[in-house]
Amino acid sequence: MNNLTSWCSCDGAGGLDQTATWTRRALVSAGVSWLAARSALAQATFATDRQDRHVLVVVFLRGGADGLHLVTPYFEDDYYRARPALATRPPGDKRGGPTCVDLDGRFGLHPTLAPLQPAWQDGSLAVVHAVGSGDTTHSHFEAMATMERGLTNQADLASGGWLARHLETQAGATSPMRAVAWGYTMPESLSGATGATLVETLAEYRLRAGDGAARERLHRLYAEAHDQLAEAGSRTLGVLKTLDRLDPKDYKPEHGATYPETPTGKAMREVAFLVRQKVGLEIACLDSGGWDSHVNQAYLVEQMGDLAKTLAAFRQDLGPETARVTVIVQSEFGRRVEENSGLGTDHGAGGVLFAMGGGVRGGKVYGDWPGLGRGDRTGPGDLRITTDYRTVLAEALERRLGNSAVKDVFPGLGTRRLGVFS
Repeated sequence: MNNLTSWCSCDGAGGLDQTATWTRRALVSAGVSWLAARSALAQATFATDRQDRHVLVVVFLRGGADGLHLVTPYFEDDYYRARPALATRPPGDKRGGPTCVDLDGRFGLHPTLAPLQPAWQDGSLAVVHAVGSGDTTHSHFEAMATMERGLTNQADLASGGWLARHLETQAGATSPMRAVAWGYTMPESLSGATGATLVETLAEYRLRAGDGAARERLHRLYAEAHDQLAEAGSRTLGVLKTLDRLDPKDYKPEHGATYPETPTGKAMREVAFLVRQKVGLEIACLDSGGWDSHVNQAYLVEQMGDLAKTLAAFRQDLGPETARVTVIVQSEFGRRVEENSGLGTDHGAGGVLFAMGGGVRGGKVYGDWPGLGRGDRTGPGDLRITTDYRTVLAEALERRLGNSAVKDVFPGLGTRRLGVFS
């Protein structure tokens, strides 16, 4: 057990006396071990058939991102009464302090998210507000597990993660490396995905056997056998050969894009590399930590700035190729409506979700707004959830990835959709 990274500042349920830890997983698969190094790129799945597949990129903001801080309902007087110190002022307000970047006359982006404004203006960025799950524990771990397993709450019965179930429903995927993970632990959303493998950076995804005789023996070993293991081994070697030829360390972003030199920025750069090389990338999951803002929430400008610059660089880099890429940004829950005495916010309920890229009907804030008055809130003072997060994920799978078996991915989910995707 290594204390590799911490993404929340509390003990998981709101206490402030512990930090979370991650466990590093040794990577051994079919007798082949891979070099690995740290990366925020948590998971990607890709096939070797060089098809121009549609790609779903899921960015998970770990720690419970404050949706009211990211996308502020500046038309709400109750917002300013609840947050006299932390509030972001309306666009054009001259009283001092940060002012929103207007979206639709009611909601505004925090100014550090301004790099996302071009995507909003050209209709490729949408916001879903007051979104979340049915989990009421206010525990990071319970809430993340609920979302990554695609459940309403922990009482639901469904095995594995929602992305793993999606992969299982899709016929024709032939890669033995259907799931390859970068990071220290497999995302729970991919729990149960057949063949999922964990690495830490794409750049160091290499065969320890190197070249020469050992590599040739592996080729012969897999070529002479005719079972599933041999087939998987042969295709894995094919992927490695492709990555040897197209070294991700040499990847140069296009259209003047510059990614932040942060774990999230570097990871998204690697996703762009795979998209551009058309190696059959289907799903990529990235983690962004540090969103647990119990105290001195002003530090979130770093997280928000990193997120916005990363997404903007990704969009700029891919250019027209973003038409086949959809990015979803989500968090396990939002924060309490009222600020606390530490100039932070505590664990809440409703949060915000971003959708960006191909097929997104952007330039719109989706979802019914519940209001922020005391009588409008839920639980200990949380933003009430009006949109089940699964409706957005299900729509993305249906409209962008062509999944016609979403009922098997999200058992019990109704047919209501918001129309976020075309």
